[in-house]
Amino acid sequence: MARSFDGTARTADARSTAEFDLVVLGAGSGGYACALRAAQLGLTVGLVEQDKVGGTCLHRGCIPTKAMLHAAEVADSVRTGSEFGIHAAIDKIDLVGVVTYADSVVTRVYKGLSELINSGGITVLQGAGRLTEANGRPAVRVGEETHPASHLVLATGSYPRSLPGVEVDGVKILSSEHALRLDRLPASAIVLGGGVIGVEFASIWRSFGVDVTVLEALPRLVSGEDPSISTALERAFARRKIKVLTDGALATCQANESGVRAELVDGHVLEAELMLVAVGRGPVTADLGYQEAGVDLDDGFVRVNERLETSISGVYAVGDVVRGLQLAHRGFAQGIFVAEEIAHRTGVLDRAPTTIADAQIPRVTYCDPEVASVGLTEDQARTRFGDVETFSYDLAGNGKSRILKTRGFVKLVRQPRGPVVGVHMIGARVSELASEAQLITNWDAFPEDVAALIHPHPTQSEALGEAHLALAGKPLHAHS
Repeated sequence: MARSFDGTARTADARSTAEFDLVVLGAGSGGYACALRAAQLGLTVGLVEQDKVGGTCLHRGCIPTKAMLHAAEVADSVRTGSEFGIHAAIDKIDLVGVVTYADSVVTRVYKGLSELINSGGITVLQGAGRLTEANGRPAVRVGEETHPASHLVLATGSYPRSLPGVEVDGVKILSSEHALRLDRLPASAIVLGGGVIGVEFASIWRSFGVDVTVLEALPRLVSGEDPSISTALERAFARRKIKVLTDGALATCQANESGVRAELVDGHVLEAELMLVAVGRGPVTADLGYQEAGVDLDDGFVRVNERLETSISGVYAVGDVVRGLQLAHRGFAQGIFVAEEIAHRTGVLDRAPTTIADAQIPRVTYCDPEVASVGLTEDQARTRFGDVETFSYDLAGNGKSRILKTRGFVKLVRQPRGPVVGVHMIGARVSELASEAQLITNWDAFPEDVAALIHPHPTQSEALGEAHLALAGKPLHAHS
């Protein structure tokens, strides 16, 4: 049983005279989703945020990055327009204009979110919050005021990590947040890290004409994806003249007058005007009173049970502070889950919400070409089930993909004579197929089930249908 602040056991539905039914510490994707859903369910909610509601995703992550990726796609469309009979030329890449465009998108989304929160009757507590207690109950201290609550949610998000010996100065050695605010394009750049953030920025900068080298310490790019995806992405980057060095351990890195000099363990030297450090994100949990209050941490991440409750009864955690996929939509879903969990425990909802498994959350990397997947990789499925069946459908056989002039494939992984447990895709705009892929794996669909569905023509969704037709034993535009 989880601990209470006074060290005694408390039942989950114990009534409280606290000022709020729920206080959420952090207004990012997980925090604001939790607050909105809890308010919908009739709970009184305090939402603590020291910056702007929307968090990293809206202001310094997902939204501005994807806006810049769209601008990069426009640049590529102009550059390759003659292939479609449209002859045009790029006069210049105005990075200030690109940033202004991205900012305008952020501003509009922020305005809409703020209006939602205000109309929802949520009390926004502006300032830096700290976990504490009031009369033996969980509370959050904001400035000189302490706000107790019957329940509390930790949603303080994440920060860009660096590496020992790599000093991020914001001028020549950048984090992703610095990269979003650049006012000029470098002639060359080193991207340290070949995960999601690294390959997305490499894609953006290359589309804008930058000479890019991606340095990844692991054997392949996007190492969380199926190996076949990594291979295809590395080939696509090679065609785009993005240099990729895998198994590349960094020894030293220094900024100098001309830019950045990086020496690898094997003695190889890289030089460029800028370096982007994209080696992952760490949880924001230090100096917030978590450990003092008794919240168990694991290398900075908050330990939770399957229902996202921490070691303290009535205190939950969602989003990037919980070990696992660091995705905005994961935090969003967890926020809703916790709001409904609290509502169920307090008798507002009759049914408890269904737990969320990371394996069934869609994953998308918005580089060019895009990567989208859900479920188990082939190796993970073999570890779990032993033998598996797979099929890869080449997008060369898909009419819409031909129109888009994209390369890639849809790969399915299924249990022998069982349901599909993994869908892995690479190609232009495959992110739009991730939702159907999620339905397939989450609802334990057999290839025969999906093969019977009609996919509109011409769309890339037909590639999913064709792949399932093939696995169901009746391939049409594919060789079985």
